[in-house]
Amino acid sequence: MNMETKRNYALPILMMIFLFGMIAFVTNLAAPMGAVLKEQFGVSNAQGLLGNMANFIAYAVMGIPAGILLQRIGYKKTALLAIVIGFVGVLIQYFSGRVESFGVYLLGAFVAGFSMCMLNTVVNPMLNTLGGGGDKGNQLLQVGGSFNSLLATFTPAFVGILIGTTASAQISDVFPVLYIAMGVFALTFFVLWIVSIPEPNVERISEPLGNLMSGALKFRHFLFGAIGIFVYVGVEVGTPATAFLWLENHSAYGATIAGSVAGTYWFLMLIGRLLGGAIGGKVSSKSMLTVTTLAAIILITLAIFIPTSTEVSLPLMQRSSSGSLSFGLTPVPINAMFIVLVGLCTSIMWGGIFNLAVEGLGKYLAAASGLFMVMVCGGGIIPAIQGWIADIAGYMTSYWVVIAGFAYLFFYALIGSKNVNKDIKVD
Repeated sequence: MNMETKRNYALPILMMIFLFGMIAFVTNLAAPMGAVLKEQFGVSNAQGLLGNMANFIAYAVMGIPAGILLQRIGYKKTALLAIVIGFVGVLIQYFSGRVESFGVYLLGAFVAGFSMCMLNTVVNPMLNTLGGGGDKGNQLLQVGGSFNSLLATFTPAFVGILIGTTASAQISDVFPVLYIAMGVFALTFFVLWIVSIPEPNVERISEPLGNLMSGALKFRHFLFGAIGIFVYVGVEVGTPATAFLWLENHSAYGATIAGSVAGTYWFLMLIGRLLGGAIGGKVSSKSMLTVTTLAAIILITLAIFIPTSTEVSLPLMQRSSSGSLSFGLTPVPINAMFIVLVGLCTSIMWGGIFNLAVEGLGKYLAAASGLFMVMVCGGGIIPAIQGWIADIAGYMTSYWVVIAGFAYLFFYALIGSKNVNKDIKVD
């Protein structure tokens, strides 16, 4: 890709990065909303995470149709349709607060999940392709992921501030966040409408999508990578979501501190993605994934075994007895520190797994992206399993689910990511 091409692609790249952020903004409403749902409707930890599950299960339903849309109507129209659906999903969640219905909220989360799936199907292959694939493609994915993490940092912290004391939390308390989401969707739609978006690889693919999907699945490294995405999204979401529920249920901390801790996790993901973007062109995806998965296993192991009575001070938002907010060093269990540090590790995993899994797929790229989106449903299934274990065995015990996930990703980085099917034609 020469410099002229890069200049021509600058605005489309910017739009894809912005859409990457919108994915985080809407998706990360689900976990802190679980605390609201628990109080307003009197449900368990596992049920409180059903909104998160509904959001991600939508990926299993929409992943393949999103790939079909990408092939038939292209990147721009798919993104525009996704934005409209996202607006409708957030609007339904807003009305769930008006009618005080748990079922309506779950419907809204499910519809919003359709949108997030479609946007992911667009932005990941676009950024990887516009970056030129390989390490440069991974570098651009890390940059997009940085903006994703920026909005992921903002969302749980802001929700934690809005709901204050969870004992009296209501969906209506988070209406300001829903207003912001709908406004940003509307603005993005009109901006994207007038921006010219290239359609890399789509115009030269004439084979039926079913053939392309079956062809992609013949690549062992892609199949293992698709499983890796299922596992990765699950542990990425479950790690801070369970920490949020743990701390907000503790009488000494509450929702504001819990939201700030979860926000710190996503902030460290932002830092990690910025570092990943800086070194992504020089350090291979395999090396980055190997080191970070091993480090994550060590951190979660420490979080499980060190007593929760041991405290450490972290820079967090806190609410005084009078209701005023302040920012400063706040004592929390040291386990929380180890959990949020995992954000540095998970930060580069999405881009690294995607980059390794689609390397050498050629014409199968768009179909492979749709299959990837199906597997993102792990972000709903694995946290729900972790929440169920937390209900019956305790919060720290539930983190063995996270360790098992990182162990698989460590295997993928070392062994499963090798392309052993280079004899398959891809053009």
